[in-house]
Amino acid sequence: MAAQSTPQYLFGDLLALARRSWVRQMAAGLAARGYPDYRQSDAAVMRILRRRALPVGQLAAVLGVTRQAARKVAEGLEQRGLARTERDSADSRKLNVVLTTTGLSYAEAVTEVLQALNRELVQRVNPSDLAATDVVLRAAITDPDIRKRADGVQRPPG
Repeated sequence: MAAQSTPQYLFGDLLALARRSWVRQMAAGLAARGYPDYRQSDAAVMRILRRRALPVGQLAAVLGVTRQAARKVAEGLEQRGLARTERDSADSRKLNVVLTTTGLSYAEAVTEVLQALNRELVQRVNPSDLAATDVVLRAAITDPDIRKRADGVQRPPG
């Protein structure tokens, strides 16, 4: 007799779809605020640079990418008029990424949209379900560097 097969739960697929939806919601929220050119890396990089300018090497470390990838992100921000790069006054080997006035406004909009999406999610989900989801998402993170970063993310209220 053949064993009964049960459908496999595809957590990764659902997680990827949720991420895609979140990115689309970010893009729509920013477009509604006059910023139609949202890119996935914007949420992290704009909030980081909003706090302070960073050398490309430090930006790479904070984003968890290579120096070359961080340089590409910086170049993309420059092309969009959101940032500029300038040599560090104390160490000319360092290339700092600095937000422009437009970039600062965009960073504020990114932060506002993220806060709104988080508030809306918290209102749609039972607090105990949100706490359980947080536990599952943290359990899915096995990379020590990413786990360390996740440990710095505030847990849900309640």
